[in-house]
Amino acid sequence: MIRKARIADLIPIKKITEACTAALIDQGIYQWNSEYPSLTAFKKDIEEQNLYVYENKGAVIGCIMFSQEKDPLYDSIQWLTDGHKNLYIHRLAVHPNVQKQGIARQMMDFAEAYAIREKMISIRLDTFSKNSRNIRFYKARGYAKLGDVYFIKQSQDPFHCFEKVVKRI
Repeated sequence: MIRKARIADLIPIKKITEACTAALIDQGIYQWNSEYPSLTAFKKDIEEQNLYVYENKGAVIGCIMFSQEKDPLYDSIQWLTDGHKNLYIHRLAVHPNVQKQGIARQMMDFAEAYAIREKMISIRLDTFSKNSRNIRFYKARGYAKLGDVYFIKQSQDPFHCFEKVVKRI
């Protein structure tokens, strides 16, 4: 079940991202670290009602954040659509113990359905350039790679920006 996150979900969400960080580092992927994603970011997401969790049998095992707020770093990207009515996805995570079961796909389906229901023009996101699994995942869903941004607190390597048009203009 996917539902809006609550403050009580903060610690389980943080534990998921810590487990994901460790699993990624074990694979030589330095996408997340002790600074990102932070409890502060998740708390803000919850307060702004932009964070959703995937719950199974009472346990939170995944999360996804989406909003219409654009990161200023995205200004350098040549997007497919103009800058209004776009949904931005961040902090998609599934606990490593339950990955490869379609949970990320379900959360993306949920976010995409939300975008269509709310009459968004497109969905935008970024993923780490060294995370080939994520890159394949987004390309398979019809997202186009458009350019790179750098989140220096996370990595010196770029993050690829992707966009999927969900409404023809």
